[in-house]
Amino acid sequence: MDIRLDGKKALITGGSKGLGLAMATLFAASGADVAILARRPEVMEEAKRSIGETARGRVIAIAADVSKADDVRRAHDAVVDQLGAIDILVNNAGTSQTGKFDDITDEVWQADLDLKLFAAIRLARLVMPGMKQRRWGRIINVLNIGAKAPRAGGAPTVVSRAAGMALTKVLAGEGAPHNVLVNALLVGIIVSDQWVRRHAAQGANVPFEDFTGKMAANVPLGRMGTAEEFANVACFLASDAAGYVTGTAINVDGGSSPVV
Repeated sequence: MDIRLDGKKALITGGSKGLGLAMATLFAASGADVAILARRPEVMEEAKRSIGETARGRVIAIAADVSKADDVRRAHDAVVDQLGAIDILVNNAGTSQTGKFDDITDEVWQADLDLKLFAAIRLARLVMPGMKQRRWGRIINVLNIGAKAPRAGGAPTVVSRAAGMALTKVLAGEGAPHNVLVNALLVGIIVSDQWVRRHAAQGANVPFEDFTGKMAANVPLGRMGTAEEFANVACFLASDAAGYVTGTAINVDGGSSPVV
């Protein structure tokens, strides 16, 4: 199947590294005009150059902190000014902050919700009216498998991600009559910049391949996934090929989740 996104305008948050970069690269190579949002301008320029090597459409990079409402509005307006109305929104920005419940302060809770939940709410609120009017739109919320199977010590991430799954279902129901399809992709253990950082902090001179191999010991497929494999699923959901798929939360985890 040849997945094409020709002429579509895509906005991807957290698009400068890891999963976001992989999605942006594939979307652009599939013909979409792509805007990536992230906080660090110097990293984004390198990402833009990398995406441009295989892009068939335009690529822009906008520095923004999507946990801040004013930045969300400013970045959205800048993308529309440069590319046109947004057809595909990927809410990918986020971290995997976890800790013991008793140790999590109000400030940490609020920061996590602002980044992972309210950013998605605010961006969806900006793009959905136009998508409905044009009778075509795709919203993909990147969550993790803890959204379906929260674990002890997994807060605040599993809580904000579970809320993101509920948001996905609400938006899917409201978007469906207008051909606006909304789905979630739930990440398992996938090689990304986050794991590179963990290796640097915890690796203790262990080669990266050995470190990731240990992390993947309990994955049924026996390995970590790649960002490119994740991007393949996202690109399908963003395309006309997925025209009858909405309101789903799909595990991309090598079989790790105990919940289907």
